[in-house]
Amino acid sequence: MKLTLKELRKKLYIFATEKTIGFTLISIFLGLVVGAIFLAAAGFNPFQAYGIILRGIFSKPSYISYTIVRATPLILTGLSIAFAFKTGLFNIGAEGQYIIGAVVATAAGYFLHLPLLIHIPVVIISAVLAAGIWGGLAGYFKAKFGVHEVISTIMLNWIALYFQNFLIYTKGFQKPGGETSHSIQPTANMMILKTWKQSEAGREWLLQHPFWKDLLRTPMNWGFLIAVLMAVLVWFILNKTALGYRLRAVGFNKFAAEYGGINVNKNMIISMFIAGGLAGLAGALQVVGVSHKVTLIAAMEGYGFDGIAVALIANSSALGCILAGLLFGALKYGGAKIQPFMQAPSEVINIVIGSIVFFIAIPKLIKVILTRKNKKGGIK
Repeated sequence: MKLTLKELRKKLYIFATEKTIGFTLISIFLGLVVGAIFLAAAGFNPFQAYGIILRGIFSKPSYISYTIVRATPLILTGLSIAFAFKTGLFNIGAEGQYIIGAVVATAAGYFLHLPLLIHIPVVIISAVLAAGIWGGLAGYFKAKFGVHEVISTIMLNWIALYFQNFLIYTKGFQKPGGETSHSIQPTANMMILKTWKQSEAGREWLLQHPFWKDLLRTPMNWGFLIAVLMAVLVWFILNKTALGYRLRAVGFNKFAAEYGGINVNKNMIISMFIAGGLAGLAGALQVVGVSHKVTLIAAMEGYGFDGIAVALIANSSALGCILAGLLFGALKYGGAKIQPFMQAPSEVINIVIGSIVFFIAIPKLIKVILTRKNKKGGIK
């Protein structure tokens, strides 16, 4: 049975507008195929390379733990960008918001001396509020002056980066003789069983339990659970609250929302504040759970930019960001092992990730092309 051109266009349009989990899985598979082609072209066995990646993720408890640790900030920056997407905004500034969250968390963690049960929440809340204000600036610039959020957030990224580097060289904040800040106080440390692992009883127990010894030698912390809870909270806000309805209404059609009595400018600022706070939470959790300080950097670490790909793969779904973040964390951590084990370039993982994003974006391209065609002929 032959399809007419009009019927084919209709099927393509449905394919482009009703993206499914199956399509996402196909995109991931095609991305891996592209990576395999590049490996083969460079003279490496792609099956061997992917085998090394899988073993580098799952063969030891510590590898799984490191994968989760790597995935945690990606889940949160992905959530930040997905939240902005859902409300009609494109948050390119998750990187800068992440940096602000990390800097404020370090400052609050080092300069404040508080009990354990109070110190960690104060550090995290301070970082989230600061990053939220940083993100909210972009929303304010758009609402007040019409400055596109892509432009303002890109500029704010660089301001955040150089602000961090400036602070690291500030007396009192800089660790003497180094290019890092002071480490946070022990009461602000969120690493699991850190004190016990360093005690004599802890070391003796771990020597008798190799599985737990391997697992707990990693910077395991509560960050992943917090990221999962935030994904659930974001889903609830967007789908089950009046605030979420207003934010999504502005994202769908700001003119219709304004006609319906919704304050569009106010909701733009709120949206960017929440998005900034989520990215700032990623930076805060990285400080209190993994690094315990901030370091002078010449270039951005990329968590915010990788978050864009996480949000795209998750189709801007809050819960999907958990799986997409884990996928990226696994590829980033496991993919680095192909270089020492078989001298294959680890950059192939970036090719895989870029290819996945490319295939994910194809339906949007089809949709744009077909929408223009439909203005002439229409789809019945």
